[in-house]
Amino acid sequence: MSAFESSVGEGSVDKGSVNDLSIVGCESPTSEHPRPPRREFKARGSFVTRCDNCQLPVLNCLCPYQVKAESYAQVWLLTHPLEHFKPTNTGRLIRDVISTTQVFSWYRTAPDAQLAALLKDPRYAPFVIFPDDQPDYADRVVGIEAVHTVKEQARIPVFIILDGTWRQARRMFRKSAYLDALPVLPLRTERETRYRLRKPASKAHLCTAEVAIELLRQGGDTVAADVLDDYFEVFNDSYAASRLHHKIDPPTAAMRRLAAKQSAGDSESGHPGAHRGA
Repeated sequence: MSAFESSVGEGSVDKGSVNDLSIVGCESPTSEHPRPPRREFKARGSFVTRCDNCQLPVLNCLCPYQVKAESYAQVWLLTHPLEHFKPTNTGRLIRDVISTTQVFSWYRTAPDAQLAALLKDPRYAPFVIFPDDQPDYADRVVGIEAVHTVKEQARIPVFIILDGTWRQARRMFRKSAYLDALPVLPLRTERETRYRLRKPASKAHLCTAEVAIELLRQGGDTVAADVLDDYFEVFNDSYAASRLHHKIDPPTAAMRRLAAKQSAGDSESGHPGAHRGA
């Protein structure tokens, strides 16, 4: 089963706000100046007091559970501009865990300059993550074995995930000529979504973080996949609880695993974590 049939990004309308996430490519491709939102973003949850670092309500701050993990493969998110400012977007969780993650804004008129340069870098072997449901690009479709092949060639596999609603992602795929030469890798998994912050059309439709988790796991980066999976679970539970103004106590199993890893990392580095949320 392809879990990516209708699950490129989170989809649906969000009910919150978020501060600038320091995304790559947030500027207009024709200007060096940041392009502000068209209007001030106001919605339910926009006045909640949030942690400046993790953007969750301070009642259930994620910071005590942020753990870095190394991954041979990289994830590059090509994110629709409307998705950047949604606090329920899970793409940022990937970057929290895997420091090599890149986040680029998608533009209809021109590719992001840094992304265009990276696509030409021979060190990387990029794959566009997209379903194989149309015949016109069937010759570009590959399986997960292609990821293992490029690793044997000492190249870095890159999963390019189109981060937006299904309609947005389909448009991004069709309107981005600079992706046309890249192989298309459909995600095939039996995993059912555990994402509870937006209602999916089907349990087979995974959110962005879940797509990355499965790709990393299938590509051999199991430690990074497990850490990201725990972090996603903590985010999912914490955000859902915060909507009800409920603090999670006692900590969940995923929270305990991540807290233990973070404590171990602090002990090895000789200093406490850089940030502890309220």
